Amino acid sequence: MAVTIQEKFGRQLGEKSGELLYIILGTEDAGVAKSKLDATAPTSYQGLFRKDTKVDEIAGISGGGYTGTATYGTPGQVPQPNQDPSYQFKIGGQQKHINQSLSTVNSYAPSGQTAPDYKGAIGYNNGNVNGTDILVHSYHFSETHYFATVSQAYKNTLFALTGKVNDATFKGLAAGECLFLGATGSKHGDGPWAVTYNFAGSPNQTGLVVGDITGISKDGWDYFWVHYAPKDDTNAKAVVQQPTAAYVEKVYERGDFSQL
Repeated sequence: MAVTIQEKFGRQLGEKSGELLYIILGTEDAGVAKSKLDATAPTSYQGLFRKDTKVDEIAGISGGGYTGTATYGTPGQVPQPNQDPSYQFKIGGQQKHINQSLSTVNSYAPSGQTAPDYKGAIGYNNGNVNGTDILVHSYHFSETHYFATVSQAYKNTLFALTGKVNDATFKGLAAGECLFLGATGSKHGDGPWAVTYNFAGSPNQTGLVVGDITGISKDGWDYFWVHYAPKDDTNAKAVVQQPTAAYVEKVYERGDFSQL
């Protein structure tokens, strides 16, 4: 028996929303009935766009039967493929542990003595540089774009680029400053895919100074650490921990963000 579909009388459509109702006969399979409805109900009608379709079984129909409902809304209510993307950003603070200050403003010692010079090392005690936690600025932003389809190959590209840093200027951030945090995708009914891309920014730095070490440069998402070793402070007549070397480590792979 062939599957048939017929629109019911009385279209329920207004200026901003509405429904088209159908009767589908000749199948007991809800998936077949919905496919028939999706192929028949127009994707747009009188300025409204199809948001969703659903089918409900009609009991007692020989050979199977369903009612079908196609719901419609305005373009403002329903995202369309290739419509303008939306943008969000968040600039705030987050905690970071540091072992080295930007500079030592003052040091104090008992009268007649000189305070040991640790060259900016923070919280030295019993051979350890303990450091401190500070609040540093953070920059997170996201974009949502709309697509008619999202292929598995593109999902694989998103997966491969997640956790990588830009190898060229991207969204106003220089190479090395933007970290791709991943993406989320969603789809409602016959509407487009909404894909949200999440990023974090960290500035590249030059001219850093650690103790007597100068001319240090690092990309935003490289890891920077300092080695300390005991030194004789002849003025204070003490052995102190001072920076003896600084290291910049690449901990994130670089990626071609133009593939996004």
